[in-house]
Amino acid sequence: MEASNNNLTNAQNELYEWIKNYLKDFQHSPSIRQMMQAMGLKSPAPIQSRLKHLQEKGYISWQEGKARTMQLVDEIIEGVPIMGSVAAGGLIETYSDLQENFDISDVLKKKDIFALSVNGDSMIDACIADGDMVLMEPIKDSNSIRNGTIVSAMVPGLGTTLKYFIKKEGKIFLEAANPSYEPIELSLDEVVFQGKLLAVWRKV
Repeated sequence: MEASNNNLTNAQNELYEWIKNYLKDFQHSPSIRQMMQAMGLKSPAPIQSRLKHLQEKGYISWQEGKARTMQLVDEIIEGVPIMGSVAAGGLIETYSDLQENFDISDVLKKKDIFALSVNGDSMIDACIADGDMVLMEPIKDSNSIRNGTIVSAMVPGLGTTLKYFIKKEGKIFLEAANPSYEPIELSLDEVVFQGKLLAVWRKV
């Protein structure tokens, strides 16, 4: 999906071109304040309005209010942003029927997907190993997570971990795919779910 600049206003196009150059130079999204300064504006409202139009017209992927989640739509197919590391995650090699072109565009078109690099072996029995890369889809509603879903979860005091989500008797359990690790028992208000597993990538 590649957008053409001819349906943008001058103000929208100016911001879009600046964002493209910024991402190329720094490999991460600019803040609203940085965009305000670059455009010579004293209020965030015009920036937010331009970003909303750029998203509606198919130029950027953006979670409103979270400037750091920004991606250029025509570059999503070329790479997914690595947002950090997660304990005990990994990659699953499931594609044995090799074809000339492997189309993953349907996965990459999901909104606001992100990648995490994996540290540790607690998901090894799920074919997820140390050093793998996991592709995650943001979780909007923690009540919608199904039992057995592999999630990345942020636990205060413990950090971020990749585990199976299990809910029973009003308790949340983050269960490993390795008998060496005990389940982590929590209440729902003790954990922040960042994403659920979409795909796993392993370099060989």
